[in-house]
Formats: sequence, structure tokens, C-alpha cells
Amino acid sequence: MGSDIDNTNNFQKKSGVKARQRIRVAYSINNRQPVLCTHISDQPFFYMDDEATYEADELLAEENFELLDRELADLQHKLESYDNFSAGFHQKDEDVLLEFMADCQIVGELSYAPDHSEILSRIHDALSESRMAAALMKFAAKHDVKIVCTDHVQTALYDKHADTIFVRSSMNFLDQVLLTVQELRRHWQYRQGADVHPLTFHPDQAILINRSQIADLNAAMVRCAWELKLNNQKEFWERIQASSIADLGRAFAREALIDFRTLNNGKASAAVFETWFLSERCREQDKKLIQTMLADYNGYVFDSAEASKMVSIELITALGEQPFGKNYLAPYAQMIMNDPVFTDVRDRSNANFLWFIKFERSFMETERELQSSSQNQKSDVHQAYNNDIIEDTNHEGHANRRSKDDRSLFNGKNNVIRVKFGTDTKTFKNIQS
Repeated sequence: MGSDIDNTNNFQKKSGVKARQRIRVAYSINNRQPVLCTHISDQPFFYMDDEATYEADELLAEENFELLDRELADLQHKLESYDNFSAGFHQKDEDVLLEFMADCQIVGELSYAPDHSEILSRIHDALSESRMAAALMKFAAKHDVKIVCTDHVQTALYDKHADTIFVRSSMNFLDQVLLTVQELRRHWQYRQGADVHPLTFHPDQAILINRSQIADLNAAMVRCAWELKLNNQKEFWERIQASSIADLGRAFAREALIDFRTLNNGKASAAVFETWFLSERCREQDKKLIQTMLADYNGYVFDSAEASKMVSIELITALGEQPFGKNYLAPYAQMIMNDPVFTDVRDRSNANFLWFIKFERSFMETERELQSSSQNQKSDVHQAYNNDIIEDTNHEGHANRRSKDDRSLFNGKNNVIRVKFGTDTKTFKNIQS
């Protein structure tokens, strides 16, 4: 690389071309470095409008340095333990080639027809080796939820209306088991009242709820794979290590290797939950949800943002419930609602669309309130006008009744004598006589 730069600089000096600064960024994937350099992204890591204030005295305090040293030493110990552990799960290149050839053979067999009953039996046997998966499966059976193999779904799907979990029969067996765990956990969310559609909430809470629901599903898969590994079913953990959620597996293993009690007290699952939010998965899921928001015309259910926020805290707490052991999200529910790591939309494009959605909905609500208030004012005016008409009609009716009564009084046979002024006195005398 150095000779290339020298040659380039000499060429620029001779030709008079203005020198340009070169920036090269290298990265690794799953402890491998497949590329030499590339661009990270077109999104900035920070924005100029962000203002962060720090107290210099607090940062330079001696106790903060001691706490930081202890945390770094603890993290270093966890990393060393995980490196020693992951060395036993290294996959040879020959094994990767054999798996690739086996996949090619399956793809080339057009008449491939798997036995659904055999697949379901193998899935059931594998899930029984995990304590959490067995508990989720027992909970599903209690509510008459069936597991069915079919080719009409892409991977796996829980249909709450049919009380059925559909699993694709032509999929890899390891993926079938892990995705069945995911859908069993989704059914658990539904029965716990935590599988509420995110669009029910205000946009800010909808983003957080959608992220939390998906992060909990991934945490369940990782935990079950670890429990299967403890029962000598190591191929499931190897699948996690070679998949796109390998970072979540590493976060779980770092906690579980140091202290096995983190399985039941929820600390290992909480580490997976937090790692999910620190990844780029937020950007992808936010984009999908915001596109659904743009196509939604019904709006959210809650009348105020405060009500939406209160229900969101209860829903996050419900997400952390486990078939056994402690709730792994309950101690952090309030912090999750306020921590920017969990709530901020870091992608600028998604943030712009979300701002537009909130502005449009707030504008529609204001317009609706103004229309309702103007209609109430018109109804008040009409009511007053109608009252005046009714009052005038009553007066007129009362006057008519009085004139009618007078006519009936004077024209009837009674002892009242009607005398007209200016009449002849003789007539009066005759009447008296």
C-alpha cells in the first residue's frame, strides 16, 4: 500500500494535480476479515445539532476512574472466557464446503418431498432438550396451539386466529427448531398481553414497542440454543455462531460463562436485549414500521401521549416475563422508556419520516378539534335561535288562546252583559227592566 501512495504522490507532483487525502476503513465479520477496505455508511456517526454537556469535575473524580477500571477488568475477563469457549466451535473450511455441496444437492432435487410427521417428531424431541423451549411448548399445548409443517410459509409463522404455528418443511432442521422457538415465544407474548400491534401506540412509543418485541424473540432463541448446547446439542449453538445473530450469541455467552445463575435471573437475556438495540437492526425494523405508518389511515388508539407511555411501560414489563425465573426486563422498564439507546431513531431518513408522520397526525387532530368546536358553536347558535322561535310561538299561542277564551266568554250564555260605549240609553234601560 505504501508504494502505491508514493507513486501516486509522484504522479500528482509531476502532473500538477492537487493531492487528495485517502481514507481507508477495514472491518471484520465473525472474527474474519473478508475485505481490505470499504465505506462504512453514508450516515454520520454524530450530528452537529447534538449538544452534550459534561461536568469535568465528575468525570475526573477518582472514584469514577476506579469504577471504570473495575468494569474494564470485568469485561476483559468475559472476553477472554468467551474467546477460549468459541475456539471449540471453529468450523473448518472443508466442513463448509461439504455443507455447501449438500445444500446444492437438496436444491437440485426437484422431487424432494419430506415426511412432515417425521420432521415434527424431530422438532418436538429437540425442543424437549431445552428447559425454556419445553415450557413454551407445554404452554402452547395448554392453549390448543398446534405445530404444522407446510410449504406455504417462507420460514415460520404463528397464526393467532387459527391457533397454529406453521413451519416450512423444506428448511434446514436447525433453522426449523430455532424458528419454532421464536414463534412459540410470540405465542407467549400474545397470551401475556404483550403482542399488541405497535400502531396502537403513538409514533414514539410504537418504534420502541416494535423493537422490544423483536428483541425479545431473538433473546428467546439464543437462550434455547444455549440450553440445547448444555444438553450436548452443540449444533444449535454452532448455527447461532454462524448466523446473523452471532453478536447476540456472544453477548449471552459472555454472561452465562462467568455465572450460570444469569440464565434464571435474566442478566444474560438482558444482555442480548441491549445488544440488539446497539446493532443496525433498529434501522431495518424502524424502516418497515414507518412504511406501515405511512400506509395506515386509522391512527392510534390512545388519546394522549401520556396514556400511551404508561401502557408502554406495562407492555415492556410483560415482555420480560419468563415461564420460570425472574422477569428480565422489569428492573429496566423505566430506564428503557427514557434511555436514548432504546428510544432514539439514529437513522436520519427514518427520523425525517417519523417527524413527518407525527406532524401530520398532530395537524389532523388539531383540525378535528377545530371542526368539532366550530360545530358546537353553530349548534349553540341554532339552539338559541330555536329557543327564541319557541318562545315567540308560545307568546303568540298564549295571546290567541286569550282572544279565543274572550270570544267564548262573551258569546256564550252567561250573566255577563257586554255594553258598548256611545249606545242609546233607552236600550240600557230596557235591558234593566
